[in-house]
Amino acid sequence: MDILIVVPASVIVFAFGASIGSFINVVVYRLPAGLSVLFPPSHCPRCLNQLKAYDNVPVLGWLWLKGRCRYCKTKISRRYPVVEAVTGILFLLVFWIFKFSPLTVGYWAFCSWLLALSLIDLDTMTLPNSLTQSGLILGLSFQVILAWLETGNSAGVANNLFLAIAAAVLGLWLFDAIAFIGSIAFGKTAMGAGDAKLAAMMGAWLGWKYLLLAGFLACAVGALVGVGVMMLSQNKWGQKMPFGPFLAIGSAIALFGGEAILSLYLQLFFGAS
Repeated sequence: MDILIVVPASVIVFAFGASIGSFINVVVYRLPAGLSVLFPPSHCPRCLNQLKAYDNVPVLGWLWLKGRCRYCKTKISRRYPVVEAVTGILFLLVFWIFKFSPLTVGYWAFCSWLLALSLIDLDTMTLPNSLTQSGLILGLSFQVILAWLETGNSAGVANNLFLAIAAAVLGLWLFDAIAFIGSIAFGKTAMGAGDAKLAAMMGAWLGWKYLLLAGFLACAVGALVGVGVMMLSQNKWGQKMPFGPFLAIGSAIALFGGEAILSLYLQLFFGAS
C-alpha cells in the first residue's frame, strides 16, 4: 500500500480500535455484574456523574483528567487507557497484515471478543456464555460470508461452514478431554467449562490447524507463566490461574504468525518446503 494511504488510514484505524477498546472496558466492567452495557451512559461509579463526551476520548481523556474523575477526583484505573491502546494496536496489526479486506473486519471482531473474554477471566475466573456463544455464532457467520465472497456458490459456503463447525466441535471436545484427564490426574477440577467453549469459538474463527497451534501455544505460555509466578511469589503448586488469557494469546499468535510457524515446523521436522 502507498505510504500516503497507509499513514492516515493507520491513524484512523488506531482511533477506531481505541474507541472499541473503550467499549470493551464497559463490557468487562458491566457484563459480569449483570448490568446493561448500553444504559446508562458512562459515569463515575463513585459520584455517579455522567462523563462528558470529551472525557470519554480514548486514551487522551484519561490523560486530560490526569487519571481522576473530573467531579469527585476519584482515581481512574490505568487499565482503561491501556486496554484502549492495546485494542488500537491490535486493530493496526490486523490492518497491516490483512489490509483492506473482509478478513480485516472479521478479525477486528475476533480480537475484540478475545480481549473482552481475557479481561473478564482475569477479573472473575469466568468466561461468560453470552460472549463465548455469540463469538462462536459470529465466527461461523464470518466463515459463511467469507466463502460466499470467495466462491459465490452454495457449495463453497456449505463446505466452509462444515469445516468451521468441525473445528469448533474439535476445540470443544479437545479441551473437555484435557479437563477430564486433568481432573483425574490432579484429583480436582483442572479446567473450567468456559475454556472449552472458548476453544470452540477459536475453532470457528481459526480452523482446525490454527486451533491446534493456538492450543499448544496457550499451554506452553501458560506453563511458563505459571512456573514463573510460583517461583517469584512462592505460591503453592496447583493454585488456580485463569486459562482464557493464554488461549487468547495463543489465538493471536496463530492469527498473526500461524502460517510462518507451521511452515517452519514442517521444514524442521519433515523437510517440507
